[in-house]
Amino acid sequence: MASQEIETLTVALSRLPGLGPRSARRAVLWLIKRRETALVQLLDALAKVRDTLVECDTCGNVDTTNPCGICTDPRRDARSICVVEEVADLWALDRAKLFTGRYHVLGGRLSALDGVRPEDLTIDRLLHRIEEGGIDEVLLAMNATLEGQTTAHYIAERLENYPVRVTQLAHGLPVGGELDYLDEGTLAQAIRARRPLG
Repeated sequence: MASQEIETLTVALSRLPGLGPRSARRAVLWLIKRRETALVQLLDALAKVRDTLVECDTCGNVDTTNPCGICTDPRRDARSICVVEEVADLWALDRAKLFTGRYHVLGGRLSALDGVRPEDLTIDRLLHRIEEGGIDEVLLAMNATLEGQTTAHYIAERLENYPVRVTQLAHGLPVGGELDYLDEGTLAQAIRARRPLG
């Protein structure tokens, strides 16, 4: 049996996404074996993040500076904003290096079942950014869920009176996807979003 401290660490790690109790136990054993190197580095990294982590007042990204590195990067196109639900979505899109503008994190998505209303999200902050001027395009990059699309539709309606072009991520067939393995919703969206060839 492990000590109470080791068991507490295992339980804490098992709460992380993607780690269950067995994976957390393996991670703890790996860290214990490397306590002089890996464990010390992990503790230092966690302490630094804990002490320096802030939310960007401009876009809602999580970084160690405020405003964040994306908002202060002069190479970014300040005329284009990509609206995402969560910070994880921002990081995923930015990792692809295909969008060169700036971002706006809503902090969730509208959901009547979960009681998430427009005022619970940072929609007003987004509108304020647009009212300040200099924005030509707002790309709505919501997840392809009912709540995500409801959120995108709501924001698009709120932006109707602003002089910005509102765009949305395309939805449909994934690269390398085989029709036989796709769900009906994905196939329906791919058919609705069809475009001329060539």
